[in-house]
Amino acid sequence: MVQSHFPGAISNKDLVTKTVNLLSSKGYDGQNTLLATSLCCDELARQLEDDFNGIYGNNFNLGGLAGFPFAGNTGFGAMSAHIPDDGYCLTVYGPHVGVAADGTVGKVERSGIDLIDTCCGSAVAASNYVDSITNGGRSVTMQIQTFTDFQQNAVQELILPHGKRLADADIDGKRMVELPYALYDSQNMLLSEIVKGGSTGIKRGLALLGGVQINTGPDTPDYFVPLRFDYMNYRGDVIDDLLPALTGSDSDDDSDDDEE
Repeated sequence: MVQSHFPGAISNKDLVTKTVNLLSSKGYDGQNTLLATSLCCDELARQLEDDFNGIYGNNFNLGGLAGFPFAGNTGFGAMSAHIPDDGYCLTVYGPHVGVAADGTVGKVERSGIDLIDTCCGSAVAASNYVDSITNGGRSVTMQIQTFTDFQQNAVQELILPHGKRLADADIDGKRMVELPYALYDSQNMLLSEIVKGGSTGIKRGLALLGGVQINTGPDTPDYFVPLRFDYMNYRGDVIDDLLPALTGSDSDDDSDDDEE
């Protein structure tokens, strides 16, 4: 069911296993690696962190609502300083979306709660805001200046450029499927700018693993759609695209020509 909505999704278990194996060839291990994450505040997003924490230890949290890297340049700089000497960083980031047992996208069962809940609540609220702007029902507000709900207001403004994209998906009834991809594109752009500004703080190497996290009910596994897996040197240069090897789409035999 997950695959039908999100082609390319792999289980968290497979994601962690493949990621660890690929990064071990670059020198990553449980002692010399700092795990950083930019995932949603939602408790369901902690499962992916826990799965990686089992290998690399506790993570540095860069993320906020919907998974946006609200820690910004300051947070990234602090994280970089915490990387072990002559060590590495793995940064895992992206939005999350629920898939309920009946296949509904944007909903999920939660432990101890009878109600099938919205997931991601922040993303759906932002989607509703964008929809109201697109349909002309309301005007763009400056609520981002309201610090009591700063992050949510920022989420809404950051995906506003994707209004037509989401409206087009609505025609086919796939808005909730398209929404996390739109969120990912905005987050990827934002994180790329943050990395560009702070890459000189990286001590040896930085791996950026980005995609869409998929949460299911309490008794079924979670999944992840990998959309980016770049290995970068301390100067911020991408020296290896590991995504084909992670997703199994790498059919070339010359994947080792990045050893530089």
